[in-house]
Amino acid sequence: MNATAGAPPILSVQRVRKSFGGIRAVDDCSLSINAQSITGLIGPNGAGKSTLFNIIAGLYRPDAGAIWLAGRRIDGLPPYEIVHRGLTKTWQIPHELRNLTVLENLLLGAKRNSGEHLLNVLLLSGAVRSDEKQWRARAREVLRLTELDGLANEHAKALSGGQKKLLELARALMTDPAIVLLDEPVAGVNPRLAGNLMDLIERLRQGGRTFFLIEHDMNVVMNRCDRVIVMHQGHAIAEGTPASVKANPLVIESYLGG
Repeated sequence: MNATAGAPPILSVQRVRKSFGGIRAVDDCSLSINAQSITGLIGPNGAGKSTLFNIIAGLYRPDAGAIWLAGRRIDGLPPYEIVHRGLTKTWQIPHELRNLTVLENLLLGAKRNSGEHLLNVLLLSGAVRSDEKQWRARAREVLRLTELDGLANEHAKALSGGQKKLLELARALMTDPAIVLLDEPVAGVNPRLAGNLMDLIERLRQGGRTFFLIEHDMNVVMNRCDRVIVMHQGHAIAEGTPASVKANPLVIESYLGG
């Protein structure tokens, strides 16, 4: 299910800049992401891709520019507020809580859980128990979706690298996001599990979610993405279908090579 023609983008980045000391990591970068799409972000190491993702997710505050999510400006908001508005991200190196179970890792991703507030626990214990029951049911559903249900009671530290990538995605899905930023989702994952993960992302896209991913695996980018955006030296230099980007002379020179 592709984005409706003519519909406004779900995510819009407008002339964003970010420097660290004297280094301009993101330099007047503008791009947009269509709803219900899978968009790839590629570029050489040091192009500013991960920095841009961290700015969009609220982990870094931009020096200049604006970011809009579903028509509402989000730059400068704290990360938890951006999550509440429907955008979350995963990490290139999984950030699992090693000594908690897989199920517990998911429950920590529950959005606006009433049990997080002490007064609710003391004064509204019945409502908190009901809320927790619903979140556990939701977590079980997400575990089935990501094929981690058989590992629900395993400690996260016991998972393989590929399973930890699935756990990252599962935890993101617990926030019920409209758009997920994926930082190298198949890096270090065996080909079979990588294919399963991308199949899942495609099913989720068909169900209405949007994905914006950084990826160096050109097979994934060229065969799984609707659109590709290329970053170089902090800004977007090209975008379009995978075929058109692959044939772009500027992209060939700056990234793909000969």
